[in-house]
Amino acid sequence: MSLSWPWALLALLVVPLLLLARWWMNRRRKRTALTVSSVALIRAALPGRSSWKRRIPVWLFLAGLLALGAGVTRPQATVQVPTNNTSILLAIDVSGSMCSTDVPPNRLTVASEAARKFIKAQKDGTKIGLVAFSGIAGLLVPPTTDKDALIDAINGLKTARGTAIGQAILTSIDAIAEHNPNVAKTGVDLGDAAPGTLGQYQPDTIVVLTDGSNTTGVDPVTAAQQAAARRVRIFTIGFGTTEPAPMVCTADQVGPDQFGMGRGGFPGGFGGRAGGRGTQEIDEDALTQVADTTGGRYFQAEDADQLAGVLNDLPREIGLHKQKMEITVWFVLAGVLLAFAGVFLSLWWNRGPAQPRTSPQRARTSAR
Repeated sequence: MSLSWPWALLALLVVPLLLLARWWMNRRRKRTALTVSSVALIRAALPGRSSWKRRIPVWLFLAGLLALGAGVTRPQATVQVPTNNTSILLAIDVSGSMCSTDVPPNRLTVASEAARKFIKAQKDGTKIGLVAFSGIAGLLVPPTTDKDALIDAINGLKTARGTAIGQAILTSIDAIAEHNPNVAKTGVDLGDAAPGTLGQYQPDTIVVLTDGSNTTGVDPVTAAQQAAARRVRIFTIGFGTTEPAPMVCTADQVGPDQFGMGRGGFPGGFGGRAGGRGTQEIDEDALTQVADTTGGRYFQAEDADQLAGVLNDLPREIGLHKQKMEITVWFVLAGVLLAFAGVFLSLWWNRGPAQPRTSPQRARTSAR
C-alpha cells in the first residue's frame, strides 16, 4: 500500500493529543477531589457500569479518528484487476523454417491450430490483433473482437524467407498505439522515459511466437526497450526442437514469388516440399531478454501439446493486471462508523435510570 499524501500522516497526532488531554484532566480531577465520609454511599448513588463499558466507546472513537486520519493521506492499494479493455497482439513467425516437420505435420500447421484455439477461447470483449513476420512484418488484422476475421487471416498464413522479430515487435507497438492513446508510436521520441514497472503496465500485451533467431531488421532487444518505455509487456514463445527434420509445407502454406524466392515461395517450392533436412536454433537468450525487459515471460514449447498448454496459460498471465486503486473511501467509511459507534454506545450506557410514570389521577391526589 502506498500513500498519495504521506505528509498528511500528521493528522494522526490528534489521537495521542486527545489521550494526553484526557490524562491531564484526570490528573487535575484527582487534585481537586473532595474527601467524603463514605465512598460506598457515592457508589450506591451512581448507576452501575463496568469498566469495559467505560473504555469501549473511547477506544472505538479513537479508532475512528485513526481511520479518518489515515484516509486523509489518500492511501492506494495495488490490486489485481481484470481488464476488459485489453488487446493482445499475436505475432506469428512465418519464416521458411516453420515448414520443419520436427513437430508433425509441420510447425506452421501446429502453430496455426494452436492460435485458432487460443482466439476461440478468449472472452468476447477481448481484442486480438494478428501480426505475421518473416523477413518483414505486417499487420494482418488490427485489434478486433471479430474472431472470424482473425481465424481467416491465420488460415491464409504463408511462409517466406528471413526472421524479423524486432520489426514484428515494433509493428505490434504501432498497432496498439492506433487504439490506445497512452501508447506512443515507435517513431515518437520518448526521451528518457523509464521502462514500465509492476502495477504500471498498459492493458495491451504482445505475444511473439517464433522458431528461430532474428536474421534481419532491428535487434529484438532494442525493440523490446521501445515496448518497455511504453509500458507494454511482451511474452515470447520459442517453438520447435533442435532435431533436424525435412522441410515440408503444403502448397497453400508457401509464399508467393514476390518475396524473392522460387516458384511456390520457398526453395524447392513447387508442391511445397523442400529438399534436404534442416532446423534453426531458437535464440532463447534474446527471447528471454525481450520478455524480462518488458515485464513478460519466456516460454518454450517443443511440441503441439506444450504449445497448446502455453497458450492456454497465457490468459492468466495477461488477463489480470496489477493496478493502484485509491481506497480512501473505505478508510473514511470505517472511521465514521467507528466514531458513531463509540458515541452511540457512550450515550446508551450513560443514560439515566428510567423515571416511574405517575397517573394524572394520582398526581391530582398528591397535589391535594
